[in-house]
Amino acid sequence: MGQEVTLEQLLRSRDERAVRQKDWITAHPSLTLVCLTVILPGPVKRDSRSLKVANAGVDAVRAALSPVKEECLDLETGFEGYFLIEGAMDAVKEACCNIEDTHPLGRLMDLDVLRLGPDGVIPLSRSEAGLPPRRCLICDLPARECMRARNHSREELLKKIDEILYFAVNL
Repeated sequence: MGQEVTLEQLLRSRDERAVRQKDWITAHPSLTLVCLTVILPGPVKRDSRSLKVANAGVDAVRAALSPVKEECLDLETGFEGYFLIEGAMDAVKEACCNIEDTHPLGRLMDLDVLRLGPDGVIPLSRSEAGLPPRRCLICDLPARECMRARNHSREELLKKIDEILYFAVNL
């Protein structure tokens, strides 16, 4: 089991990630930035589950997108992977969504394709790329709806995550 992190630590980590993303985009304006994080509800963001997903995500991004530069950070607040890709943003987003939708552990990966907006870094949404929203791990509703409404307990979600990991490892 990993170490619990506080909300303050998570917020600080999110701010630091946004700064790092902006720096990467600014330094490499002709390339597309992809950021990989792991979906893991609750106060533990780094454990054996998250590391399996992170490693699988890195391998999938390398295989599908051939990054020209990358950096992986194994933080207590969660794994962060940064990948610079030669290619149009829409095509990169489509490839990332394909990983999320078809890889055995893709449901547990968050692959954001990022750009600079007037208020900082913003991800290219699935709808902007003409793709349907991600579905909840447990039911068929859009994931954002279930997350906002807290339709499922952390225990339910972690049980489903463990099932996905078990299935993926035992393919």
